[in-house]
Amino acid sequence: MNTNERSMQMRLAAHKSWAGTTDRSARTAAARKASHHTRFLVKAREMHPDASEAQIEAVARSLRKAHYTELALKSAQARRIKSQEEKTAKRRRAMEELAQYRASKSGRNAA
Repeated sequence: MNTNERSMQMRLAAHKSWAGTTDRSARTAAARKASHHTRFLVKAREMHPDASEAQIEAVARSLRKAHYTELALKSAQARRIKSQEEKTAKRRRAMEELAQYRASKSGRNAA
């Protein structure tokens, strides 16, 4: 099975699974509870042990936003690099094709 077929098979299974779920919120509650949110609260409490709960919540929100902004930055950088590599490869292929064309043309002219 190639990667496209495997991806389609996994998507199909996910759609069927969600189709059989009536209470989506309940299905994802445990994951949400154990999600990054608690990690950010723990980090905020470590950084500011004497802060109030409101202050801890504010710091945790900032930590979460910083985390996702960093992920977005890394993603944008990766997309830019990939795009540049694809453009370079495309230019290289075009130059190779042009060189082959010129070589075949000059070979015909010499004969």
